[in-house]
Amino acid sequence: MLDTEMTGDVPGRDTLPSASTLDAETVALIRLSGVIAAGTEPQVRDALVRAATECRPEWVEEVVLQSYLFAGFPRALNAAREWRRISGRRAPATDEGEDFGKAARWRAEGETTCATVYGPFYERLRHNIRELHPALDAWMIVEGYGKVLSRPGLDLARRELCIVASCAASGQERQLHSHLHGALNVGVAAPVVTEAIEALGSLLDEARLLSARLLWARVKGK
Repeated sequence: MLDTEMTGDVPGRDTLPSASTLDAETVALIRLSGVIAAGTEPQVRDALVRAATECRPEWVEEVVLQSYLFAGFPRALNAAREWRRISGRRAPATDEGEDFGKAARWRAEGETTCATVYGPFYERLRHNIRELHPALDAWMIVEGYGKVLSRPGLDLARRELCIVASCAASGQERQLHSHLHGALNVGVAAPVVTEAIEALGSLLDEARLLSARLLWARVKGK
């Protein structure tokens, strides 16, 4: 179940229902995120067609936008192009994501969101990433957790489940491990995380699905 204090809920921003099962709309978003990260172009088109009929278009656009963090710009651009064609929706004339004068706000929001996702491991994460390169640390917070993942168009719980899907589909086990914990840290019930992984069953080969299941079992067991 979700604790709205943990998700940073704000008025007008939907959160996952307090239940132990996923709704069809969220399943479609999760599968879309996994397909954008690792699927073929026909699979991406099929997932977007399904999302166009089952999901709020604003949510689909947020999943497409955040995919560049986990799947790279080429896949994000291809998904955005197909989404415009399939949905018939035009891009907005402006978006706050293009206003880099908000960088200070993005940093503050990014620190809050990242701390929520990583919980007790937040300070260690910041130290470890900075040891890799200080630019990576700054980009992770300002660009990733601030400018993108703190956007109000989609709640943090669904964002985390979509990130889990992206990491599982692309075989990024270190990041999958972190975001499985992250889903729990933002208040997603363990049975819901299990459902999210199983929703990817037809998208992943047996080895990758088994790997995700085993990793999730270890996370739950801690």
